[in-house]
Amino acid sequence: MSAAPLVGYSSSGSEDEAEAGILARQGAEGSNGGQSPVPSQRLPVPDSVLLMFPGTEEGPADDSAKHGGRVRTFPHERGNWATHVYLQYEAGEEFLDLLDVLLPRARTYVPRLVRMEAFHLSLSQSVVLRHHWILPFMQALKDRVASFQRFCFTADRIKIYTNQEKTRTFVGLEVTSGHAQFLDLVSEVDRVLKEFDLTTFYQACCEIWTCHGIQVTTCLPAVPLQDPSFHISLAWCVGDARLQLEGQCLQELQEIVDEFEDSEMFLRVCAEQIRCKSGNKFFSMPLK
Repeated sequence: MSAAPLVGYSSSGSEDEAEAGILARQGAEGSNGGQSPVPSQRLPVPDSVLLMFPGTEEGPADDSAKHGGRVRTFPHERGNWATHVYLQYEAGEEFLDLLDVLLPRARTYVPRLVRMEAFHLSLSQSVVLRHHWILPFMQALKDRVASFQRFCFTADRIKIYTNQEKTRTFVGLEVTSGHAQFLDLVSEVDRVLKEFDLTTFYQACCEIWTCHGIQVTTCLPAVPLQDPSFHISLAWCVGDARLQLEGQCLQELQEIVDEFEDSEMFLRVCAEQIRCKSGNKFFSMPLK
């Protein structure tokens, strides 16, 4: 057996279609007195008709320039909805004041840093849901967390992160208390993800093989994330900027947080509900 990428196979009726095409061409030549047939052209479909069948055309081409240079983790495809479970952080005036001090300092090291438009703590990776599974998934998630107790946590430690592909870097505030509750909450979310055969926070390593013309997928046991770090992302930039942001910059940013007035108050948060975004739809699930 040898490793092979995913490939697309033609349908079992391809030979019949080819034969039918030959007969059609022969018939066309006969009707035109032996002249070459006029090549057929595909007429454009009116927009009014396309709007009636929104799922029948290919999705738009991905253009990273339209969203700050960010690159999709997976390609856009009609009927697939990017889905993410998270805990929302409602930024108050004091928190925004803190950012107004933190980001100018961080930009002296990495000028391209961009402030986040909204703030949250992730409870899942971004996964793909088919449209018809959205509501069942949300109901399962709501049922799973309905008995989970509300809890409070503190996020007051500056830490630098990158995404898995190292295409983006984030400045974040790491959770320093309430970590155990986050682990338990993620475990509940993972249960729902497994029910729908979706990737959890526990990555499984999969390989695809071809054996005698048949594709076989082999997955190794899932390995828990090493010391998962729950955090609120404050700012981001394209590329791997850890070298510039860690060290002296990180130390200066932490000093700002530690010395900021009342930071121990507004950086302590009570988790009362979780949220899920699927495509352009938002859902809320209250905790007990």
